[in-house]
Amino acid sequence: MSADDWARRTDARNVVVSGIGPITGSGTGVEAFWAGLRGKRSPARLVDRFDVSPFRSKVAVHVDDFDAADFLDTKEVRRLDRFGQFAVVSALLALADAQLDSSRVEPSRVAVQMGSALGGISQAETQAALFLSRGVRAVDPRVALHVFPGAASCNVAIRFGFTGPNSTNAMSCASGTMAVGEAWRLVRDGIVDVAVAGGVEAPLAPLSFGAFSIIRAMSERNDEPEAACRPFDRDRDGFVMGEGAAVLILEEEERARARGAPIYARVAGYGNSNDAHHMTAPLPGGSEARRAMAQALSSAGLDATDVDYVNAHGSSTPLNDGTESRAIQDLLGAQAERVPVSGTKPFYGHALGASGAIEAAICALAIFHGWVPPTLNLHEAGEGCDLTYVKGEGRSQNLGVVLTNSFGFGGINASLVMTAA
Repeated sequence: MSADDWARRTDARNVVVSGIGPITGSGTGVEAFWAGLRGKRSPARLVDRFDVSPFRSKVAVHVDDFDAADFLDTKEVRRLDRFGQFAVVSALLALADAQLDSSRVEPSRVAVQMGSALGGISQAETQAALFLSRGVRAVDPRVALHVFPGAASCNVAIRFGFTGPNSTNAMSCASGTMAVGEAWRLVRDGIVDVAVAGGVEAPLAPLSFGAFSIIRAMSERNDEPEAACRPFDRDRDGFVMGEGAAVLILEEEERARARGAPIYARVAGYGNSNDAHHMTAPLPGGSEARRAMAQALSSAGLDATDVDYVNAHGSSTPLNDGTESRAIQDLLGAQAERVPVSGTKPFYGHALGASGAIEAAICALAIFHGWVPPTLNLHEAGEGCDLTYVKGEGRSQNLGVVLTNSFGFGGINASLVMTAA
């Protein structure tokens, strides 16, 4: 069945965002996160958790205000590594925001769909170092349970007793967007009534950080950490790594309204494609990225003329920003002059597999509050970056249709459409 056929289905259910649980460098929880977005400041700083002297890049966004003990009991804190803690607490925050009591839903009618590029890699690094220095007896026997990306969705399901469809995809930096997109399908098609969906990443460890530095993917603006992440700017030189998570509660609309849930926005469409070109470089021209966006709009029964705002992947890398700008320009055509575009990663860094979920949360909040966040550190747009970027200050605007993009290694393209509810 084509995307247009899906959009015309009379039995397809409306899906709304009824809860949001962000954990980011700009704030944990909806209110703190939204205040951080309105604060016009990047929290990027020099890395201090490990020795970065061997690396060209020395800047990241840390989640400094997170203490799992504020949310979980001592036993849970000890059982989970930072990756697992982020996943469970983000879900807890989202459920609380949705005013949804997990004990009062049918467990089999709740799905958990998560995304993570690297899973528990920081814990893997810690345990590998212990193994090499002190032998196998020094290794935490739970390491295998911490490391695999599926620990994100499984720990959430175990914590809340949800027995519906469960999955964690590891599709690089598109993982969070894909998790939300797949969750939308599950609710839309009536397979479940509620989905806990999002992305989680805890990558701030020497090997994973160093690996991206070695391939020159990250910014080397170490003397100006707050200015290092600069999507679409002429002087951008790479992304700034971040850690964090975001979970969205997706719910069948009639069900959400019947219980008086807060409703931020509708999730209306999803598109996914692959460049089939290169593991790190996007396909020149961005035709497959454009196709993912067009698919998302088509599955929502919309087209490019309906778009009011684009939250871009905007990784602050030379290749991605130019290619994405071209793809958005080709999609919007003459509409591009009126459609604001922003890249919001300066507020939380590039949290890899969590980024798309964080950005989906931003889009839902932007619709709800009628405000478009700015692109920090964008002073003069680079060559090929010629869209209507929101700079400096945010913009008050009623938003009916919002498009958000995520792109990942391997040529993965994923887009979501969200609309006013």
